Amino acid sequence: MTIVPSQVPVLIAGGGPSGLAAAIELGRRGVEVCVVEPRTTLDPLRPRAKTTSVRTMEHLRRWGLADRLRSRAALPVAHAQDVVFCTGLFGHEITRFPEAFGLWTEPREIAAEAGQQVAQPIVEELLREAAAALPSVTLLVGWRVDAVIDGQDGVGAELVGPDGRRRRVHAEYLLGCDGIAGVSRSAIGSHYAGSSGALPNLSITFRSRELDERPLCALGVHYWVIGAERGGLMGRLDLDGTWWAIVQGIDVQAEEADPVALVRTLAGAEIDVEVLATDPWSARMLLADRYRGERVFLVGDAAHLNPPWGGHGFNTCVGDAVNIGYKLAAVLQGWAPPSSLDSYELERRPVAVRTIAAAGGQEAFLAPSFAAADLDDDGTAGQVLRAQLADALRGKDPEFHSLGLVLGYDYADSPVVVPDGRGRPEPELTRYRPSAHPGARLPHVWLPDGSSLYDLLGDWFTLLRLSSRADPTPLVTAAAAAGIPLHVVDLGRLPRLRAVCEADLVLVRPDQHVAWRGDVAADPAEVWTRVIGGGQDTA
Repeated sequence: MTIVPSQVPVLIAGGGPSGLAAAIELGRRGVEVCVVEPRTTLDPLRPRAKTTSVRTMEHLRRWGLADRLRSRAALPVAHAQDVVFCTGLFGHEITRFPEAFGLWTEPREIAAEAGQQVAQPIVEELLREAAAALPSVTLLVGWRVDAVIDGQDGVGAELVGPDGRRRRVHAEYLLGCDGIAGVSRSAIGSHYAGSSGALPNLSITFRSRELDERPLCALGVHYWVIGAERGGLMGRLDLDGTWWAIVQGIDVQAEEADPVALVRTLAGAEIDVEVLATDPWSARMLLADRYRGERVFLVGDAAHLNPPWGGHGFNTCVGDAVNIGYKLAAVLQGWAPPSSLDSYELERRPVAVRTIAAAGGQEAFLAPSFAAADLDDDGTAGQVLRAQLADALRGKDPEFHSLGLVLGYDYADSPVVVPDGRGRPEPELTRYRPSAHPGARLPHVWLPDGSSLYDLLGDWFTLLRLSSRADPTPLVTAAAAAGIPLHVVDLGRLPRLRAVCEADLVLVRPDQHVAWRGDVAADPAEVWTRVIGGGQDTA
């Protein structure tokens, strides 16, 4: 029989990627957490998100889960890394975008992990297992949070079980990871603002033997089909004949939509098609006007909804969870003040704004907008038309090459980082330029032994000593006096890291972002006061 706690430090409404990531972030630090998730099963036929970004893979590495996810992924990175634009799977290739979504097969200096194509249910299954394995995490699967009352001294919630029985739970904090239809957002009086995409879409999961047996026009991880009749996307879910397709511009309410015929149109041939599932949807660009109440915080889709173009949706949710997770753990452990939680919205909402804008900008470049009747012509006219279209499709590049967005977001204006008055790179969408300015993700390097710099970072704060002349003692002493867990790593023999960080000492947060850098801390206690959210004056 499921035991529902009557009191818990943290109640998480929703056990999707954001809820499970938050539970892992908290549970690994010994915080007692209860996750309430209505879905008893994860439907593999509705894969939803398929792109796990470079940054999310770095978080999975930190949790010891990156290799486990890759071993479960049905589509190895080595299989394909390019997005191919074509007139049909058996038609003509128009252009391609190599190493899309951070899919590379050899290690790169800029990141500890490459991206991974894997259906979201597989990611969620792994996160469920990892969360359930933590002694301080309770998973209530089949239950849902039906009501939330936010207050200055805690949160009251009413839970409904699979048999209809109700239980009341009191929590010190509640993380609203319950998406667009949950109760958390209304409980704090927060509202979405934004718009929906211009074109409706239909997702189709199917199997086809002939797509494995017949040679395709090219090898790709995704195929964008620019056809005369229909346009959309296709790709493999595995190497055993299971595929997904998204047909753009299909309104199932207004027209008859035969999924078999639609798949054949995209493929460009009368192939065998066994439809496994269909799902109509529209892209949404929505952002909550605020992320928190008194003790309730909105995380993931409850706070923002991204269009899928570029594969940022669930990855942004995981970033939210990591940010609020470690901060909430620090508050509950007593060495960070509750005021530090104010930085969550200040840091994460601008990331959502920028991500929604980048993904939403691709709404103008969907497949139907490039349709042309003679694209499949084998003669000179067709070749010229395809070359012209390839040039026009350069506007799609930011959708597939967006490391400036994925790795380059920063928290430079946050009240819990210490600005140093020096310049920082201008934000870019496609290009990522490593920088160690306060608020930025710590630049990654591979160490001489082949390990990652990130593997040396502690679970809490880490102080990197990058020069033999630097004395970490004042910061270490001040951290001990304040009860702040700190791990010191001596990397004085890595001059290239010192060069990119431009400082002898770099203080790194649990989420791998820089909190402070310098050659000496004029007032170490004041640095820590700022970094843990106790004040905004710099040292």
